[in-house]
Amino acid sequence: MQKPTFTHFLLEEDHGIAVFTINRPEVMNALNLECQLDLIAFMDYYEGNENLKVAIITGAGDKAFIAGADINNIKTATAKKALNSKLRTVLDRIENSPKIIIAAINGYAFGGGFELALACDIRLVSDNALVGLPEANLGIIPGAGGTQRLARMVGISVAKDVIIGGRNLKADETVSYGIAMKCVSQVELLEKAKNVASKIMERGPLAIQVAKMAINTSLDVDRSTGMMYEALALAVTFGSEDRLEGASAFLEKRKADFKGC
Repeated sequence: MQKPTFTHFLLEEDHGIAVFTINRPEVMNALNLECQLDLIAFMDYYEGNENLKVAIITGAGDKAFIAGADINNIKTATAKKALNSKLRTVLDRIENSPKIIIAAINGYAFGGGFELALACDIRLVSDNALVGLPEANLGIIPGAGGTQRLARMVGISVAKDVIIGGRNLKADETVSYGIAMKCVSQVELLEKAKNVASKIMERGPLAIQVAKMAINTSLDVDRSTGMMYEALALAVTFGSEDRLEGASAFLEKRKADFKGC
């Protein structure tokens, strides 16, 4: 599959891991319309490329992951454009992708940048990270899933403190609230993210896919329905070749050679 040309992102492919880096350090990696189109093109490429198993999204430079949306875009946006947000669409796609996406938050992550991170499956932060949803300062609200994803992740009170009260969360707070799984130094961040990606790649890809689906579904249904969904998802994995390979590899004390089917 041919690699796309991106306007503001860099793509590195490393043994099945896609590292997708927003490269606008002069504006703290702020998201403009071209960035959103880059994200859509990347998802098309990533999901259609069988050689890529896990993706990492990060920011260029040592100050910002993504410091929010480009203010010029906000100033010229209309109500119709906001209602049909490309960023909201691509973040929903990231959240529901059959593949895993890790956010390596290497500094400031505000507004749309924090919303992007919240849509990812796993988040790691550098010790200089600071995250928040300051849209109310501009007379608007988070519009790419921030009010929904953050509230589900940390609870109503903390979400209101961040969105309504304007509170920013430091790196260690993101870990204590369960937003990020780990805080490391900035120089270690990308390598740690790659280590997490490598461990995921050792596991059954079909199992990873249906587990993600079951976990995401649990947020929107009652417990009984979620348990039924889990049982059906389990049945899918029991009907797979990967289940036989995983059991055989365990008994034979060797590394499993999963095929994803």
